[in-house]
Amino acid sequence: MDHDRQVLDREKLSAALLQLEDEIHWDAAPTLELAQRYEQQAHLLGDELLVARARLCQVNMRMRAGDVADAAQRMWQVHQWAVDNSARQLTARTHLVWAAIHRHLGDAAQSLDHAVRSVELLDDTATAFMHIWHRAKLADALAFAGSMEAARERFVQAERLTEELDRPFLLLYVLNNYAYSEHAAGNFARAAKVADRVRALSAKHGFELDATVLDTIGAIEMSNGHYAQAERTMQASIEKYRSMRRHDADAMPEYLLNLARAQRGLGAYERAQASLDESRRLCADRELGHFLVQTYQEQAELHAARGEFAEAFEAHKVFFAAYKVLQSSQREAQARTRQAMFETAEARQEAERFREQARRDPLTGLRNRRYIDEQLPRLIENDPDITVAIVDLDHFKRINDQLSHDVGDQVLVQVAKLLETELAAVSPDGFVARMGGEEFLLVLPSCPSSRAGHEINHIRRSVGAYDWTGMTNGLPVTVSIGVAGVDDAEFRTQPGLLSTADRNLYAAKHRGRDQVVCGIPGPDRNRSYRDRASAA
Repeated sequence: MDHDRQVLDREKLSAALLQLEDEIHWDAAPTLELAQRYEQQAHLLGDELLVARARLCQVNMRMRAGDVADAAQRMWQVHQWAVDNSARQLTARTHLVWAAIHRHLGDAAQSLDHAVRSVELLDDTATAFMHIWHRAKLADALAFAGSMEAARERFVQAERLTEELDRPFLLLYVLNNYAYSEHAAGNFARAAKVADRVRALSAKHGFELDATVLDTIGAIEMSNGHYAQAERTMQASIEKYRSMRRHDADAMPEYLLNLARAQRGLGAYERAQASLDESRRLCADRELGHFLVQTYQEQAELHAARGEFAEAFEAHKVFFAAYKVLQSSQREAQARTRQAMFETAEARQEAERFREQARRDPLTGLRNRRYIDEQLPRLIENDPDITVAIVDLDHFKRINDQLSHDVGDQVLVQVAKLLETELAAVSPDGFVARMGGEEFLLVLPSCPSSRAGHEINHIRRSVGAYDWTGMTNGLPVTVSIGVAGVDDAEFRTQPGLLSTADRNLYAAKHRGRDQVVCGIPGPDRNRSYRDRASAA
């Protein structure tokens, strides 16, 4: 009996989640809270699929609320779980959210790629909503990518499905997106025809038009010069929004801004100024930089319409300054989102080559300082026998000065190859990194410095014994090496270990070069090699 009740509970929770998944939600905050409660219930049931579905609902709402970076950071777990567990329907939904995230980033190609995948994954398990809405969002992505002709085909396909699947209310929003896309593409006459169909559909079925749909229609009416209609439409949009008591931070400022534009077009400058002032106040209160910049631009337009050209010029200067600040903040926001995406499993797969390049020295192909800083602290913490060695080329400046920097680069590349080959023979789990200039780092896990010193001395001899004649015209190439194990360092940290190796390197240089010094630095090694003016 208990088992049957648990199955029923799962069914109820699945049905509740489906309501969130298969509806268009304009008010993100309460939907997010509901999805969070559903996730808690799914955990109690121990149902991982329900947990993943609830989390995707949350991601979608966070993205709709404008927190794109946080949404992107949370996406990878849901997406990877869906892929790993062959949850086809959930995977299709994740691609739709990815498409929206990339659209926020302004990446039309990636947005379109994910939108295509979200449709390709549709099968008999997909809901009627998914079959319609995924195709409509593919049309959005095509329009955003500049392929309006292809977008129209997908909008028509989505419209046909609403008829076949008897979803006239969903058709309302398909047509809204269609009208918006035509308007955004500058096809105002086409947009107006689609907007007329939205009104006709609403009248036929008795649907009340949402504030967002009315805003779309109002913008289209303005673009076609129908300012009186646009003013009435925007007033209706604002009234509808207020009656719904929604919590979108940016909706009302946008509606008021569009109302002000319509009123300016009518020549109703006082009404336009009042609407604009209210929009600007809300933008400032809610820190809506994007719309605030638009209010400055509209203020300049309004002054110009009144013939107040000096004031218009001053307002335009305010707009331009705010626009530059906005551009900078948008770039920073996009950077944060992209960084968050690099933390996702999918982003790691798609950008593995770029991640690798970021952790490789472009000249030698060795690991770089970023890789050292990422890996070495963990290795030191977990390995009591780890040893490091700082390798520095002797008299490298002479090679650059007497031969050329190109020859110097060739020497660095060959030294890197020798170090990598020799280290692999004695420490297969170790790695070589270029720290900068002519300085390299050898990392030898599970190799105490007492044993590592002998192996590293062999590496030193291999560098000196290499036939450099053809490359350096007889100039010798040798290295000095400072070695330190964890027990040799005063502090068991990356700075502590590298500082000890660094002082031993200075001692090797001080004693005549082309040698290895390891162990605990003695009294004659109290000066840091890095304190020297020259690394020769």
